[in-house]
Amino acid sequence: MGERLPSVFAEDELAQRFVAGLDDLFAPLLAVLDNMEAYFSPALAPADFVGWLAGWVGAELRGDEPEEQARDAVAKATGLHRLRGTRHGVAAAVLMAFGVAPEIVESGGATWSERPLGAFPGEAAPRLEVILRVPDPSRVDARRLDALVGAVRPAHVPYAVHVLEKGAAQ
Repeated sequence: MGERLPSVFAEDELAQRFVAGLDDLFAPLLAVLDNMEAYFSPALAPADFVGWLAGWVGAELRGDEPEEQARDAVAKATGLHRLRGTRHGVAAAVLMAFGVAPEIVESGGATWSERPLGAFPGEAAPRLEVILRVPDPSRVDARRLDALVGAVRPAHVPYAVHVLEKGAAQ
């Protein structure tokens, strides 16, 4: 900034030192503004900024996941919103958070009929069960799984989650 001052201040040592201090003060702000686009890309944003981006896009983060998993969750969050409340959406959210594809049992169904008053598919009472089969169930945070399923399920459907040992019968 010292070079841009009027010529009367070019030789003034106090003015040049004062402006140099302002350079140090504004340099971080200018660096952020110059790289603003990178801050909104989950792959390029600083690690401490990814958590803030997660809040913007509604990514389900708990805050202690590895950096790459957090970046991946933020990048995929908007796509998961399109599937939210569906069987595929619940499965994708659990897979992304726990790395294991869940078994999902639900009461819903869809069909069509050429005639009115056909039989309704599914069960009369809505329900959703998410079963996660892992080698060591004690290593899975069941409360986190419950909270995640509660957040991505259809709001009106009661649900239950089960963490079972791989190979064990339900």
